Amino acid sequence: MFTALLTAIGSLGNALSFNYPMFIIFRFITGMGIGGDLILVPTYIVEMVPAVKRGEYFNLVYIAGWAGLGLGPFLASVIDLFNPAIGWRVIFLIGAALAFIVLVIRSHATETVRMLALKGKVDEAERVVAQMEEVAVQKTGMQLPPYNPLNYKVEEKNPFSVFKNRKYAIRIITVMLSIFFFYFGEYPYLTEFLLWTSHLGLSQSLINQLTFLFGLAGVATFLGAIALRFIVEKVRRAILTTIAYAVGMLLGVLISVAGVLSLNIPLAFGGMLLTNFIGVGWSNQLNYLNGTENVPTYARATSFAFSDGFAHLGAAISTAIIFPIISALGSFQTWVLFQVPMVIMGIVLIFVLPNTIGQSLEKINEAEAGI
Repeated sequence: MFTALLTAIGSLGNALSFNYPMFIIFRFITGMGIGGDLILVPTYIVEMVPAVKRGEYFNLVYIAGWAGLGLGPFLASVIDLFNPAIGWRVIFLIGAALAFIVLVIRSHATETVRMLALKGKVDEAERVVAQMEEVAVQKTGMQLPPYNPLNYKVEEKNPFSVFKNRKYAIRIITVMLSIFFFYFGEYPYLTEFLLWTSHLGLSQSLINQLTFLFGLAGVATFLGAIALRFIVEKVRRAILTTIAYAVGMLLGVLISVAGVLSLNIPLAFGGMLLTNFIGVGWSNQLNYLNGTENVPTYARATSFAFSDGFAHLGAAISTAIIFPIISALGSFQTWVLFQVPMVIMGIVLIFVLPNTIGQSLEKINEAEAGI
């Protein structure tokens, strides 16, 4: 609720801004709200959905998210072009209105059962579970499976004490590095690929064509999220992550750059489609699953905040250094080089992370790694 409130206040402040410093301040507030959401929403989802379909429920969030990311900029451009003088204010007002609606919706949501239990509110947790079970029986007409309790000890600890547990610490740092190098390779592609092509001495018509195709390829991200739904509960997350890194990002970017350098525009577009479909459309969801499934309840949000927060430094670093490196090493070598570390980390994930498919969070964490 607090992160939604930050987003709402930030967007409203942007809409009403009367100078640039005011605009920057409220944009920063909006960014804090969105940054918090990126951590808390995945954490909430994995703690509240059935283990046997955790990946599929999680996937619904990403299908909706990629649809919004595709539709939002398009509608914003239409509004802005309709009336450039006030269109940008209307865009931020819409954002504020949507955030306030989200705030109302979240005010009706319960705390996660795992967090209630951890805080000692067992009766409240039991009421939530009973309601969920009642709805499940009504919807499916099936009897609930027998309850098979796990033997483990639950303790409410300082979340940062998770790093004292060697098994958890290795998981968290490995996930952080995998996301770090994913952002390291992804962000230059998403934010500077078109800027790079404009330095190649291409004709304006070719640059315009590449710009259009690059935007069109963004639709593949939404389609990729849908495709992932059919395999996310069949193949280990770490293996899928490695495939997304290797096939989507490394091979996709390689093909895109080769197409641009050879002026083979269909080849470049094919690479863009591959990068967005698998590289972007799969990797982000899998990264967030890896970051939330493999740590105990008392430190789940904190651990993922650490992993994803520090990982964003990869984006900041790579976008700042890629152009000088292109000048030194050449375009093709640099773009490929920036994707290789994430593939290596994907392979490392296979050996570090447990198989989480169909397993309760407690079984793969508290009962296995131990508190």
